[in-house]
Amino acid sequence: MSQIGKQVVDFKVQAFENGNFKEVKKEDVLGKWSVFFFYPADFTFVCPTELEDLANLYDEFKARNCEIYSVSTDTHFVHKAWHDTSNTIKKIKYPMLADPTGVLSRGFDVMIEEAGLAERGTFIVNPQGEIVAYEVVAGNIGRNADELLRRLKALQFVAEHPAEVCPAKWNEGSETLKPSIDLVGVI
Repeated sequence: MSQIGKQVVDFKVQAFENGNFKEVKKEDVLGKWSVFFFYPADFTFVCPTELEDLANLYDEFKARNCEIYSVSTDTHFVHKAWHDTSNTIKKIKYPMLADPTGVLSRGFDVMIEEAGLAERGTFIVNPQGEIVAYEVVAGNIGRNADELLRRLKALQFVAEHPAEVCPAKWNEGSETLKPSIDLVGVI
């Protein structure tokens, strides 16, 4: 079943961010773009490479009014311990959400029930709290933050220009298409 257009589940979770614990809830997500970046667990192998990739582009996401939320079923205490022991994870400035009850993992339909872990799911949520893009990949495959940022830019463009669409490999500043009968069979 498609997740497109689905509202983010109502939630209230603990997070670790910039050396502090804090609470994050659905209301905090509304009014800006968000990326929910689920990963299986802290202290693993592929996960830190992905989280570092996002950390390296975090300023660009923030400049686009987009917050990144990394999410695993670990507690906020485990997130802090990982941050304190890993030079890679120390680079992270975005909130690391703790989902030990699985409210978010189940709400985004990425919970691996038999393992109590989340799939590698990436969700872009618009300012109204609706999922507008998502991808779930196998646990042994890392994701690409550059592609995620490109996709966010395209989604923001079409949100601002609803009469236009972005073709494959579209990048900011590239030509878009204006759907009409004149284009049918021409492209």
